[in-house]
Amino acid sequence: MKKLHLVRHAKSSWEDPQLDDIERPLNRRGVASCALMGPAIAAAGCDFSNTFCSPALRAQATLAGLRDSLPTLDIQWLTVDDLYCFDSNSLYQWFEECAPDRAAISSGQSQAGFDELVIVGHNPALTDLCNELSDAKLTNIPTCAYAQLTTHDSRPWADIARMTFALSEFIRPKDIKH
Repeated sequence: MKKLHLVRHAKSSWEDPQLDDIERPLNRRGVASCALMGPAIAAAGCDFSNTFCSPALRAQATLAGLRDSLPTLDIQWLTVDDLYCFDSNSLYQWFEECAPDRAAISSGQSQAGFDELVIVGHNPALTDLCNELSDAKLTNIPTCAYAQLTTHDSRPWADIARMTFALSEFIRPKDIKH
């Protein structure tokens, strides 16, 4: 079984309008959401193995905040420039170029052992990818939300466009009791 874990970056700050989009940090609500969502995402079965993250500061800070809320996990990630995108076609292109499969091979794992993958990125790319791959009909993956897609297909990640997934988990910060 393959699992694709999608995490949208937490709420970012628009306080400094002179910052480039890629440089926007998290705001207070975003930081709080990370602390809340980390344990919920882990409880849903995500151990953050094989994590790939957009280079945007808000995505990097989201992943760091999730890591800080899960001190028993050794969360590491690969920053991938191609994940700073806003459309699902760019994500499909990244998959088709075998980026996750090459990462598995270069880390010494067989492709069969690389069945889970975490992407921390942006909308509308993540929402569109989730809906296109699965039976989901989400209007939006909100900031700091988590979607887990599963499939019994064993093809390499490069064939993701030909796989059918099911939305098995969807958690938003507002779903968690504070």
